[in-house]
Amino acid sequence: MARLNVKPTRMELSNLKSRLVLSTRGHKLLKDKQDELMRQFINLIRENNVLRDEVEKELTASMRSFVVAKSLLNEAFIEELFAVPATAVVLDIQEKNIMSVVVPQMNFSIAAEDEKSTDLQYGYVNSNGELDDAIKKIEDILPKLLKLSEIEKTCQLLADEIEKTRRRVNALEYKMIPQLQETIRYIQMKLEENERSSIVRMMKVKDMGASLCLKNKTGLSLSCSFLSFRR
Repeated sequence: MARLNVKPTRMELSNLKSRLVLSTRGHKLLKDKQDELMRQFINLIRENNVLRDEVEKELTASMRSFVVAKSLLNEAFIEELFAVPATAVVLDIQEKNIMSVVVPQMNFSIAAEDEKSTDLQYGYVNSNGELDDAIKKIEDILPKLLKLSEIEKTCQLLADEIEKTRRRVNALEYKMIPQLQETIRYIQMKLEENERSSIVRMMKVKDMGASLCLKNKTGLSLSCSFLSFRR
């Protein structure tokens, strides 16, 4: 693992140790966030699968009734029936926060454009029971369709956030933290080497000073002995 390009000083060592502590704590928090996002994501996926199966079954039944009704009725009447809707759907989208991920929360209400309108906006002469069943089933399935779209959008947003968090966790775990550890080890070894060199240097200076003192003392003794001999 390549180390960081920094000077091997005690100040840099202190800064790198602080960065290592911060990176380790951030890695733990991101790892916990990733685990919680995965738990939420798995629960939503299970709920989505169950709800999708229900919606598909109900949609299949409603479309079967509609196909039967279409085969028995005049196609022009059906086109006229669905050309202008008699009700308006009001969709209310709010936001919900899941582990710092903003997801939509959808609610809708159906309001009739005419207060005097009835449930069925067509006559009974040119219609049949299969058409009534198809429209009723589709109306009943609307809340589940909205809930399904909300869950799928939430799963998509959570999946994107899980991928981002996973990349950050891997960057900290396999790149930044090992680089900081390697750089700290290198600086510590360099400082220890410099300290040993300083100790050896001081020992050599001390030995040289002792030898010089010994030489000075020996020379001074010889001079005194020579002067005493001449006298």
